[in-house]
Amino acid sequence: MSGRPPTTVLVIDDSAHNRRTLKHLLESEPDVRVLDWAADGEEGLRKVVDLRPDVVTVDLEMPRMGGYTFLRLLRTTAPTPAIVISSHSHTADVFKALELGAFDFIARPAKASAAALEILRVELLEKVRAARLVRRGGAARRAPGRVVREVVDPQEEHPFIIAVAASTGGPPAVQRLLEALAAEPTPCVLICQHMPSQFTKAFAERLDRIGPFHVAEAKEGDRITPGQVYIAPGGRHMQLVEREGRLVLKTPEMTPKDRYVPSADQLFESVAKTLGDRALAVVLTGMGSDGAAGAREVHKAGGEVWAESEETAVVFGMPQEAISTGVVKRVLPLGEIGPALVSLARRRR
Repeated sequence: MSGRPPTTVLVIDDSAHNRRTLKHLLESEPDVRVLDWAADGEEGLRKVVDLRPDVVTVDLEMPRMGGYTFLRLLRTTAPTPAIVISSHSHTADVFKALELGAFDFIARPAKASAAALEILRVELLEKVRAARLVRRGGAARRAPGRVVREVVDPQEEHPFIIAVAASTGGPPAVQRLLEALAAEPTPCVLICQHMPSQFTKAFAERLDRIGPFHVAEAKEGDRITPGQVYIAPGGRHMQLVEREGRLVLKTPEMTPKDRYVPSADQLFESVAKTLGDRALAVVLTGMGSDGAAGAREVHKAGGEVWAESEETAVVFGMPQEAISTGVVKRVLPLGEIGPALVSLARRRR
C-alpha cells in the first residue's frame, strides 16, 4: 500500500442494518476508512462539518432531515462529494438528487444475496475512490429552461449524428449538452450513459421534458430521425447499423465478457463502421477507459473524436483515456462543446 492516507467516508442512513453493511463493504479494502455514521441528514451535516470526510454516502428517505435537504445544505455549508444510495423504486428521486449536487448514485440491491452484495461492494469502492478525486469547481449545473420544440423533417435519410459517451458525473453533463444543442435541434444524438437498467428509462423521460429534443430509451429497430435523442438501455448495448438504406439501432444483450454495459466502445465502433468519415464521437466525464478503443475506430474511419477537458470534467478518466490515444481532434470545456456542435451541425446541413 502506498503512503497516501485512506479515503475517509461518512455513512448516512436511518437503517442501522444498512449502516453496518455499508461500513463492512467499504472497509473491506485498506485504502477506505469509515470515520463515522449518522441516522439522518441533520446529524450527518453536523458530522460532515466536524469530521471533514472525503466522501459521504447518503440515503434519500430519512427522518428529521431527508436526503434532498441534506444535499442542498451540504453544497453551501461543507461541499463534499455525496454518493446517493437508492432503491430501484425511486428512480426519479435519484435524478433530482443529481441536480442538487450529488456526485453519483448506486442502486441498492433488492435482495441482499452474497452475489448482490459483492456487486455493491465493487461499485461502492470504485465510486468512493473516484469521488475523492472530484473537481469541486467542475461542470457547473443550472436549472433547465423550457424550450419550444421545433418540427424537423422526419424524412431526412441521414441526419447529422452525434455519439456521446459518459459515466460518473454524466447525467448533469448530458443534460447541459442537450440544452446547448437546442439552438440546432436537427441532429440525432446517441447517448451511452453508464447506468443500471432500472434507471435509463427514467433518465430519458426526464431529459425529454427539457426540450427541444424527443428523448427515449433506445429499442431494437428504432429508426434514426432528426431531433431524436436515444439513450442506450441499461443492461444492453446500442449500435448503429444500416438496413435497406435506412439507419436504425440495434440493442444487443450483454455478454459475460463485457466490462461496460452499455458500452461506449460498441456504440463508437458501430458509428464508425456505418458512417465512415461522417462519424462524430464525443467523450464526456466518467471513470474508466470505455470509449477509448471506439475512438480509435472512429479516427480510422476518417471521423472526428472530441473530448471534455479536465477543467470541467467531474471525473477526467474517460476523456483522458480517449485523449491518450492521440486521435482526439478537439478538447473543450463542457460549456463550449454544445455551441461547437451547433456550428458543425449547421455547416454539415
